[in-house]
Amino acid sequence: MLAAEVGNWSAVAAGFDPATPAAVVSAGRITAVTPAAAAAGIRPGVRRRQAQTECPVLELAEHDPDLDARCFAPVVTALEDLTPRVEVLAPGCCVVPTRGPSRYYGGDEALAELAHRTIIEVLASELGTAGARGAGALKTAGARGAGMYDPASSVSVGIADGLFAAGLAGRAASARTPSTPVLVVASGSSAEFLSGLSLGTLAEECSLLTGCTADGTTDDLISMLWQLGLRTLGDLAALPVGDLVGRFGTQGKWMHALASGRDPRLSQPAIAQPDLSAETEIDPPADRLDTVAFAAKSLADQLDARLAREGQALVCVEISAETEHGETSNGRWRHGFRFSPPDLVDRMRWQLDGWRSTKGRNSPTGGISFIRLRAVETLPDEGRQLGFWGGQSEADERAERALQRVQTLVSFDAVTVGRLGSGRRFADLEQRLPFGTTGPRGAGASGPAGPRGAGASGPAGPRGAGASDTPPWPGRLGAPAPAEVLVEPEPLVVLDANGDPVGVSGRAQPSAPPAMLRRADGRTSRIAAWAGPWPLEERWWSTRSRRQARFQLVLDDGTAHLCAVEGGRWQREATYD
Repeated sequence: MLAAEVGNWSAVAAGFDPATPAAVVSAGRITAVTPAAAAAGIRPGVRRRQAQTECPVLELAEHDPDLDARCFAPVVTALEDLTPRVEVLAPGCCVVPTRGPSRYYGGDEALAELAHRTIIEVLASELGTAGARGAGALKTAGARGAGMYDPASSVSVGIADGLFAAGLAGRAASARTPSTPVLVVASGSSAEFLSGLSLGTLAEECSLLTGCTADGTTDDLISMLWQLGLRTLGDLAALPVGDLVGRFGTQGKWMHALASGRDPRLSQPAIAQPDLSAETEIDPPADRLDTVAFAAKSLADQLDARLAREGQALVCVEISAETEHGETSNGRWRHGFRFSPPDLVDRMRWQLDGWRSTKGRNSPTGGISFIRLRAVETLPDEGRQLGFWGGQSEADERAERALQRVQTLVSFDAVTVGRLGSGRRFADLEQRLPFGTTGPRGAGASGPAGPRGAGASGPAGPRGAGASDTPPWPGRLGAPAPAEVLVEPEPLVVLDANGDPVGVSGRAQPSAPPAMLRRADGRTSRIAAWAGPWPLEERWWSTRSRRQARFQLVLDDGTAHLCAVEGGRWQREATYD
């Protein structure tokens, strides 16, 4: 198996100048960095605030998976000219079965060097010398800097017996001193190669454990093993597999197999049955991606139900689309663990978005009229451990189908699901996501948005210095929470007993006790009781810093409100029962 990866791809696709300290953020954590940020000590996995503390000039951009996939499309297209079986594991990382291509190109080493050279040529032509979104697909959002991007320094290619070892071989090649473009692990030598690597590599993108749960279980396992004194994959492989299975179940078996160089995905996946596919015609042809994504969601549910009846889990899928003028797009996507219906919808949207943005002979000239999902490889479904209570009921499934019908009448983004977020303000606690989509992993949001719900992410383990994904949020008000939080705060005027405006000093001291509240429409109310102020200061290191003082005010009509003064202006933010 050949694994090719472009390091810190999200930062490359985001268009940052490599000479500028910059990073991409997802769910409050750094996911990709520029070379300048790496030189400043910023590493993926650290929290946003910690990174800004260590590097105050750090530029940040929110992670955009659609942009990552769209910019990676030219690389996939170029590799498909070498071999038709290119499987995208994630934007920035793809894998290729090597048995046929290696014989054709003269061996594993020759194939790896050709793939490495091809990726570098594509990135050089797309990025040019702008160091950001130069020509072609990477032009879509405009360049941010004028630094020189060196593709050779970020592209890694590895070949080994399994996907896990191949992915780590590529990273080991770039980490060598001096670095080498490719690394080929001889057949049968994967266990020896893996034995000296850190235990934290079990959570890498190429690991079977990545994505198997949305509640941080993988990081919990690694953290527990780390506390037990295990440091390398060799230490883990030396343990009896029966002990790991007895303690950790199926995941213990997977961990031991990966650490021993026996990737279960090498021998277990089987070619899927021909009828394990789902397709539909779109009439009239769709010009909007959200319309196609909605049709893909129905296909994904159908395919998932078929696989469930067969007792199979989908690990590799082929996505096909055709326009009304006959242009076609075919792509293979591989998952480290198994595809869920929201995962399939995301891959469909990413592939079509990249297809539309890439100019060429087969570029689409009309609306999408046909789409198909075909299972390429499957694994025996080991099942999942359900909770003692809860889970999805028949009523949940009926509600899910009803909401899907509503989406057909309005639009995909018009039906949203609320989620509990996190932050210092009550307005930060509510997140709205389109029904059926996958939200960001992190505090209070993970997994598909729908009746199944999702839990909060667990500890980060050794990679995250053991920090919890649920921060303490100092300065946040405690219980009780308000019953209504205003989307747009209502401006107010708060006066003292003499009719003068009430202000708050830099030491959070009110100029006088609040006595009267006047609304924008001229209505006034007497303040019967009040509490506060509670100061709140955010982003003190930035030009976007905010300082405010919050009060709880009880009016003469018995209503209680959460009000805040910021920059000398009062506003009502929430109301209590």
